[in-house]
Amino acid sequence: TLVRFQKFEKKYNAELAKGSVSKDTKFEYAWCLIRSKHPKDIRKGIVLLDELIHKGTKDDQRDYLFYLAVANYKLKEYERGLKYIRTLLKNEPGNTQALELEKLIDKAMKRDGLVGMAIVGGIGLGVAGLAGLIGLAVAKKAA
Repeated sequence: TLVRFQKFEKKYNAELAKGSVSKDTKFEYAWCLIRSKHPKDIRKGIVLLDELIHKGTKDDQRDYLFYLAVANYKLKEYERGLKYIRTLLKNEPGNTQALELEKLIDKAMKRDGLVGMAIVGGIGLGVAGLAGLIGLAVAKKAA
């Protein structure tokens, strides 16, 4: 994974140096960053995904929402993660990956005593109209 990370980081920096980073390169690099154990890397991945969220196809946006939820979950930013995953589920209630992640986040919040906070602050994300099924496109893009 370190080799993959370095490959995507190098590709991202090369495109950045030329003045324009492609959507796919930015996503691949963000995907690698959020898989890191280091909070600094995960936060950088979140920034990149936030930049992408309003661009691309609905399939792309679905992936961005899912990985934003994953990244926030890893940082124990459960409420924010829940907002992303519920926005995804609003548009695709049967998405099993998203439902599983929602359960994980809910369980973590209960464990950490944060349930009431999520109810108060957890409605509405402002990223409406996103739909679809999380595909294996991420694995294919990253391979």
